[in-house]
Amino acid sequence: MHDMMYGSVQRGNVDWKVLGKLLPYLWQFRVRVGLALALLIISKLANVGVPVSLKYIVDSLDTSLVAVVAVPIAMVVAYGVLRFSSVAFGELRDAVFGRVAERTLSRLGLTVFEHLHRLDLEYHLSRKTGGLSRDIERGTSGVSFLLRSLVFSVVPILVEVALVIGIFAFQFDLVFVWITLFAVVIYILFSVVVTNWRTGYVRDANLKDSKANTRAIDSLLNYETVKYFNNEAYESRLYADNLLEREQAKVKNHLSLAALNSGQALIIAASIAVMMLIAAYQVQDGRMTLGDLAMINGLMIQVFIPLNALGFVYREMKRALADVEGMFDILELKPAIMDRADADSLPALADGIEFNNVSFAYHPDRPILKNVSFRVPAGKKVAIVGPSGAGKSTIARLLFRFYETSEGRILIGGYAIGEVTQDSLRAAIGVVPQDTVLFNDTLRENIRYGRPDACEQEILQASEHAMLSDFISKLPKGYDTMVGERGLKVSGGEKQRIAIARALLKKPRIFLFDEATSSLDSRTEQGINKSLQSIAHNHTTLVIAHRLSTVVDCDEILVLEDGQIVERGSHRELLQKNGRYHDMWQVQMQSESGTGVE
Repeated sequence: MHDMMYGSVQRGNVDWKVLGKLLPYLWQFRVRVGLALALLIISKLANVGVPVSLKYIVDSLDTSLVAVVAVPIAMVVAYGVLRFSSVAFGELRDAVFGRVAERTLSRLGLTVFEHLHRLDLEYHLSRKTGGLSRDIERGTSGVSFLLRSLVFSVVPILVEVALVIGIFAFQFDLVFVWITLFAVVIYILFSVVVTNWRTGYVRDANLKDSKANTRAIDSLLNYETVKYFNNEAYESRLYADNLLEREQAKVKNHLSLAALNSGQALIIAASIAVMMLIAAYQVQDGRMTLGDLAMINGLMIQVFIPLNALGFVYREMKRALADVEGMFDILELKPAIMDRADADSLPALADGIEFNNVSFAYHPDRPILKNVSFRVPAGKKVAIVGPSGAGKSTIARLLFRFYETSEGRILIGGYAIGEVTQDSLRAAIGVVPQDTVLFNDTLRENIRYGRPDACEQEILQASEHAMLSDFISKLPKGYDTMVGERGLKVSGGEKQRIAIARALLKKPRIFLFDEATSSLDSRTEQGINKSLQSIAHNHTTLVIAHRLSTVVDCDEILVLEDGQIVERGSHRELLQKNGRYHDMWQVQMQSESGTGVE
């Protein structure tokens, strides 16, 4: 009867077929589910046995005084045992099914998590992480609610109604069966119709509540701006208007809830009154005992008690189904980048990179790369430089196969990367990205992330090569120092050095440095570049750089502009050409030294 006054905003149409998608997860625990349902039936049998035992207590007291002591005591004991059994078996059902629900949630959560990692980069870039997190959270909560509602609310109601109707049909006139069926059907229809009607009020109340809270938080977050413009009174007026709207919406919500509760109470009272009136006449005519009347009253009350929460359960099940549907929609998304059915692993000795007439566009009307061709021979070091927006980082993303090329092919050791598995491709490449994100864990674990099975000595060596040792040795907890969420407790340069150590620990055949030293000061950059030179020796290395001072030692430098390679050669050769690279070098040298030193 007490439909909860809070709830989530409803989606439009709810697909009840979503329930079928949960069956494969439940089928894994069919034995436990069967046991839980068996305990449920035993619990309900005990529950309906309580009014039956009450009938015999009343009838025994109403007969002669011969058995007035023995029989009522036996019946009272049976009454107590049945009442306890209904609770005990219900708790056992909860205990048995509790593991099913939690294990189902765990497996479903893991399935979604693994699927999200299979989806392509474009999906994650276009999707707000907070919204995605809320979808998953609401989806798992929805699954939990659906499972518990079905096992603890819907199925028990159906079982109890069926048992009561069976008792009425077996022991009394069919009129009691028809009244019960009619009352239950009317009760359910009324609850569903009114709940659907008041969903609009619930949604409106939630929206108004969110609007008021958002306005208040926004005003407080912009405290200084409010003060700058002396707008305290204006903000108060806006907030007061929002509070008034929320108040009116809440009142309508409360009134609609009162209508639902009152209507449900009227149906219950009317149906029980009619049955009691018929039973009273039959007692008077001698066709029914006082115990029968007490049993009918008890059974009807037990039928309607679980129905009291039907409005809430129905509305929340609709919400849960919508949330679960949103989560299953994610599971049905197909990754844009998928391994071919016949894809083999990239051979262990495959080395060297080749871009062969590669073109690419994130959007058809805005091409990024145009017929780009170049080679990075095995063991050589090639750099790609150019202005922002030229497509340098896009080359890194294509090599790592975050995107497929629009035209052309990319090969490693002569093997097209689209024809090998993504895992084997990415295992061969060590990346130091421009923007390094660290996990909220210790420095040791952040470095070890490059190769989770690395030993302590390997971690120390990687840290040494990345010039991290001095920094870590000065920390009170050393390698056990917590980095902080998203690496906020370390500077940009330190984060970049951790990323370099992580990549070195991976020991890949190919290194990819995407603006790897962009966050470092000149002194640290020079030191790390020396380490990288020694580490990259005899390794195939592709360097994407903005600061030209980091690429002077490369075997070849490619100048990328407007998605095309406009110059190529060594540092010395490009300076002698007096072309685009020469101009970029002059600008950067002037910026760093204040002179035109060449």
